[in-house]
Amino acid sequence: MAPAAATPKSRPDAADLDRVSEAVLQASRVLVGVATRSVSAVDPDVTLPQYRALAVLRADGPQNLGALAESLGIHSSSATRLCDRLVARGLVERHAGTVDRRAINLVLTRRGQRIVERVMEWRRGEIRRIVGRIPAKQRRSLVDALAHFNAAVGATRDGDDEAREQAWTHGWSTD
Repeated sequence: MAPAAATPKSRPDAADLDRVSEAVLQASRVLVGVATRSVSAVDPDVTLPQYRALAVLRADGPQNLGALAESLGIHSSSATRLCDRLVARGLVERHAGTVDRRAINLVLTRRGQRIVERVMEWRRGEIRRIVGRIPAKQRRSLVDALAHFNAAVGATRDGDDEAREQAWTHGWSTD
């Protein structure tokens, strides 16, 4: 027996999916704007790629250049230039490995840590300001909707700030 053809009621409402998709796209543009402004508001000389490197080092700890390049999804020569700039600004230091002195680890300095912390504080404040404009009765449904959205892509609702930041820095995904 052949499976029954889908009835109009059993198919997702294409118009509804389109409306939701457009709303999420608009929200993503807003959030990308918040993310971009947060870095330039804290330190206008730090680029987004440089911030991503700082955030990876904060989330994952010291690592060699190859591991950082892989986390950022960039070529090692690009990572070298990026790290040279961060070292020159005092945001990252190069340390010889404790086991193999030839191995060089990149370590976030206290100043680099402060930049990541301040960027996250700025983002929280900006998002809080935006969310504060939403009527209180609607906020709970927004939290629920975003929890479902995050679950649909495999993110956790109760992850800590560093895990969420790490997800952002590792290729804009939550895998």
